[in-house]
Amino acid sequence: MLAFKRDNLPDRNYDIAIVGGGIIGLSTAMQLLEKFPRVKVGVLEKDREIATQQTGHNSGVIHSGIYYRPGSFKARFCVDGRESMYRFCTENGIKVVRCGKVIVATREDELPRLQTLLERGTANGVPDLRMISPAELREVEPHAFAIRALRAPHTAIVNYQDVSTAYARRIAACGGAVTTGARVHGIIRANGRVVLETAAGSVEARNMINCAGLHSDQIARLSGTDPEVRIVPFRGEYYTLRKDRQHLVKGLIYPVPDPAFPFLGVHFTNNVKGYVEAGPNAVLAAAREGYRKLDLSVPDLWGTVSYGGFWRMAARDWRTGAMEFNRSARKGVFVRDLRRLIPEITSADLDGGGSGVRAQAVDRTGKLLDDFHIKASENAVHVLNAPSPGATSSLVIGRYIVDMAARTFGLN
Repeated sequence: MLAFKRDNLPDRNYDIAIVGGGIIGLSTAMQLLEKFPRVKVGVLEKDREIATQQTGHNSGVIHSGIYYRPGSFKARFCVDGRESMYRFCTENGIKVVRCGKVIVATREDELPRLQTLLERGTANGVPDLRMISPAELREVEPHAFAIRALRAPHTAIVNYQDVSTAYARRIAACGGAVTTGARVHGIIRANGRVVLETAAGSVEARNMINCAGLHSDQIARLSGTDPEVRIVPFRGEYYTLRKDRQHLVKGLIYPVPDPAFPFLGVHFTNNVKGYVEAGPNAVLAAAREGYRKLDLSVPDLWGTVSYGGFWRMAARDWRTGAMEFNRSARKGVFVRDLRRLIPEITSADLDGGGSGVRAQAVDRTGKLLDDFHIKASENAVHVLNAPSPGATSSLVIGRYIVDMAARTFGLN
């Protein structure tokens, strides 16, 4: 991981300032510099290292493009993003394991949804996707249970912090700057430019790109733009399989998801760091960076509960929310759901694990945005919703942002 010193800002004037040093902000900066080498680009990251928030807590899956509505940004970006990610990792010596994935139907009522996933994935151009029988499943995942399963052999795993570090190296090689410890706390517009007040000093830029993830709506409002959504943080909690039980999972094992929610349900994920994760759930977090159950930010929590869209979402989905809280509070409930996928799993097989926080955009009607949402405003481009498969698609999303910036900012 590259660490950037929190000294004085290397420069205080840019053509484009990018707020956020996660995987999408870094991809965007890299591709801006490659396409427009004369443009002066600076990335402002609030933490002391790059890629420590959503990117650093990512499960590391390179998704194949099964789940997403054909024609949506997610569908288009994920399929292209998967192949571009494979190429980038090969070119930069980053370890990728193409372990494959199965989505397992364990009840008859899940079979129509599994068929829909096959049709979506096929429409999206996912290669070699096919239904398999329980006997065929046992050849791939001997310990998994299903009455029918969908196999995606080209799903893979990677360490996205390694990818982010490679992006940052390219930025430096192209003459760009990445400054850490530079939390943006104020934005002023003056003489057609933007002045960003940061913890490392003031930065002036002709234009800005907001890739602030968990704080993207706040940055938009600071810049004078109504984002028309609020980021509501959902914590995903994981267990890890004990070393002597990791043989139960060969690749990735997922349930059939509920189509009403942009979450995939608890599942088993091998990762390149050498252990198997079980999870995550999706429980409302009391802080935007609330990675622990007791983490609380009064301003963040007030921002959620004072938002009308949150209460409209809660009124509609309170049963699901209650189930997620129950699963968070009671390990036995978590284990019960995991046993649907691998019946041999017991509570004793699970050790403590980490967690992540998903920056979920919710609009004023209470709808959880289920697609990438990127909008332009005066002197700015804002990335307001880029959840999974955001990391998989980071190169394609970055290219899309660069094209939007070129039109909005008049780059040539």
